[in-house]
Amino acid sequence: MEKVLEVKNLRTYYFTYEGVLKAVDNISYSIGQGQTLGIIGESGCGKSAASNSILRIVPPPGRIVGGQILLYDPKRPKEPPVDLVKMDPKGKEIREIRGSRISMIFQEPMTSLSPLHTVGNQIMEAILLHQTKDKKEAEELAYEMLVKVGIGNPRQRLLEYPHQLSGGIRQRVMIAMALSCHPSLLIADEPTTALDVTVQAQVLELMKNLQQELGMSIQYITHDLGVIADVANHVAVMYLGRIVEMGTREQIFKNPLHPYTDRLMKSIPSLKQKRDGGRLESINGTVPIPINLPASCGFCSRCPVKLCGLCEKAYPKLVDRGEGHYVSCFLYGEEAEEPVETDAGNKHKKERR
Repeated sequence: MEKVLEVKNLRTYYFTYEGVLKAVDNISYSIGQGQTLGIIGESGCGKSAASNSILRIVPPPGRIVGGQILLYDPKRPKEPPVDLVKMDPKGKEIREIRGSRISMIFQEPMTSLSPLHTVGNQIMEAILLHQTKDKKEAEELAYEMLVKVGIGNPRQRLLEYPHQLSGGIRQRVMIAMALSCHPSLLIADEPTTALDVTVQAQVLELMKNLQQELGMSIQYITHDLGVIADVANHVAVMYLGRIVEMGTREQIFKNPLHPYTDRLMKSIPSLKQKRDGGRLESINGTVPIPINLPASCGFCSRCPVKLCGLCEKAYPKLVDRGEGHYVSCFLYGEEAEEPVETDAGNKHKKERR
């Protein structure tokens, strides 16, 4: 299967007065054409920071300090990929890619849509930038996208403002905007968080149908394990800026290897659960703030099966346990990750002076 995106050893740090916050710390993964990769993990684990890095929209004081983000063109499989890390975040090259080859559905449609512009103008903006300069043609394409995402009375909706729409319709407008230029990769950052269960199911079904129709790949970010089980082919579990486990949907849900993944799966309510007052499993403690952390497994302070004397001294390497099922845990071998040398922290100190 042809690759659409390949991330290699990506590191995105935020340079704060308290120290260097490692939001994304040396992660690697790839997405094939037509595949859906689900990224799961607690709040603050780096899911959104990784996605923002792909589009080069990391807000200050954050920046990418290492790694590669290789974007392949499915229409030209023989051409070498482009490295998005090497591009100027405000340059012409990346602006031509945003919205056309890579699109993003942001987490909150209530705040992601401009309250000052009509729905039609906001969808047409990307179409006029990447597809056509003819406003009438752009309006027709915007109309067709609203029809495609199942919005009733699309002509009227083009003239309306976001505050006149319900949450479900606003979310569909966001999807229409993201897909208006038929991207090869769609990044969906918690696209159904603010929606009720019925509308959520409709939006997920819509995205799956459009994926099949357009042949695009999806990187889906969510806390909802039920959604990931429904939409994803492959799953990456993130914790404290790192990928701790990665594999197919069946591998992750039926045979979780990392203690963190195992606890996540056990925290899902089940219809088979006894009704004798039993409690759901939980993960003790909270996610540490990733500033000035020691070179150790990030989960060891919360892990019920940690290996004392080993987990506190090094970070376990992400290794293949067979059939593409990767895990980063000393329970499956004592191979430690080699420390990455970077002068990002020293540069930050000099800039502050």
